[in-house]
Amino acid sequence: MDPVAAKWIGAGLAAIGMGAAAIGVGTIFGNFLSGALRNPSAADGQFGRAFIGAALAEGLGIFAFLVAIILLFVK
Repeated sequence: MDPVAAKWIGAGLAAIGMGAAAIGVGTIFGNFLSGALRNPSAADGQFGRAFIGAALAEGLGIFAFLVAIILLFVK
């Protein structure tokens, strides 16, 4: 297999993590909204935790993007 092709395949596989992060953020806020509609009085206390979870999920997506870029541009 050509090393250049292997780089592109590896970067594409690493980029799957960005899509998984988007799914994770959607799940976090979807579940937060579901819980907030069930118990509106507790929504204010959980809003900060929802943002922390979204930030961690986005951080993993950015890390996956960084790994993909490194695989492409490092010899």
